[in-house]
This record gives sequence, structure tokens and C-alpha cells, in this order.
Amino acid sequence: MSENVASVIERKVAEIVDRAGLKDGIEAVDVLWRASGSQRLLRVYIDKPEGVTHADCEAVSEHLSATLDAEDVIAGPAYTLEVSSPGVERKLTRPKDYQRFTGEKVKIILREPLDSKKLWEGVLAGFSDGVITLEFPKGDPVRIPLEQVDRANLKFEW
Repeated sequence: MSENVASVIERKVAEIVDRAGLKDGIEAVDVLWRASGSQRLLRVYIDKPEGVTHADCEAVSEHLSATLDAEDVIAGPAYTLEVSSPGVERKLTRPKDYQRFTGEKVKIILREPLDSKKLWEGVLAGFSDGVITLEFPKGDPVRIPLEQVDRANLKFEW
């Protein structure tokens, strides 16, 4: 089965960002390509261990725009490019996200219920061998296989 156009664009954009940001520790944490009629949007979320600045976003945007044009990654009419940080309630998508944010509060929505629940909120206690461990103020820790996760994000206490 071949990749769809959006997946190809998203993968290539992530590769370009990761290559360009390597020396500064910047990586693409999420790339979204949306095209509907004449409305076309490329949204790129970047991060680095100490957090990204406005200057980081601007530098990645300039480099990415020039590279996408030079390599003709996105054919067709004009599109809008947005580069930003993933925010305080960022998505967790990769194993290294779960490792990096151990000790933080998270919200996880499962594909199928575990102990009759699809929504879990707790402290990310660890990640090992494809299994997330959540801890709670009361009760036993819960182990969730990564492949059961539909969506996960950090949970910021306002």
C-alpha cells in the first residue's frame, strides 16, 4: 500500500526540519498537512530540550520555506506555513516523548477500555519496552501498552 500525499509531505518536512535543527537540538515533533480546495496549510511543531523560542520558530520557518521551494516538495498552488512550539499540553506520540516527560502529568485516551476506562489522567511514572506506567495520588499504578494509546498529551495544571 502506498503512502498518501499528506503522509509523504509530512514525512519529508519532518526530515528537513530534523536535519536542519540537529546542531541546535531542534526537532519536528508533529507535522500536519491539510489541503481542502484552495486552502492549503502546513503546520509544523518544533521542540528542543530547553524549549523553543520565537527566534527558533522564525529560523526553522525561513529554512523550511526555502528548502521546500528548492526541493519542490509541495507541488501546486500556494500554501500557508506555520511553525510553532507544541505548547504546554503538547501531544505525546513517540516513545522518546514518554521517556522525556517522565514525572509529568498526562492525559491518555485509549483505543479500547482498560479496566472499563478509556480516559486516564495521572503522573507518567515511566516508559519501558513499549509500556507506559501511570501513577495516581491514590491506588495502584497502571501499565498501558503504547499500541493501545489513541491520543496522549501533557496535562498542564492551570
